[in-house]
Amino acid sequence: MSITTRDKQIQIVSCLTEGMSIRATERLSGVHRDTIMRLGERVGRGCAELHDRMMVGMRTGRLELDELWAYVGKKQKRVKREEADVKGDQYTFVALASSTRAIIAFRTGKRDSANTDEFIQDRRQRVIGAPEISSGGFLPY
Repeated sequence: MSITTRDKQIQIVSCLTEGMSIRATERLSGVHRDTIMRLGERVGRGCAELHDRMMVGMRTGRLELDELWAYVGKKQKRVKREEADVKGDQYTFVALASSTRAIIAFRTGKRDSANTDEFIQDRRQRVIGAPEISSGGFLPY
């Protein structure tokens, strides 16, 4: 097993944050896509832990709530019943502080009441006070 150098790791993370695909990053860096995915997962977990530690006790006058759509593994119409929880349509719920453009809370999952409730509970624990909230009108908010 070879060890990826720090410079190569920085190159890989830079490519991914610029929006390059994993396969394009593989071609550019010469590092196998499985290694790139493991590095991406490790960096992502570190970022999530940092966000959990830093984004608490926030004061903001206005929050914007929105969802970003993506599909995982396959399009929703091709998803089998037993795969429905982990594949197909997935949404990333985002709470954005209007003044600073900081992401206060986020959650990825199906666009249902259960995920929405967990997202809102996370947002409530992070924000002090009662900010004005604007959203796209998604009913479970």
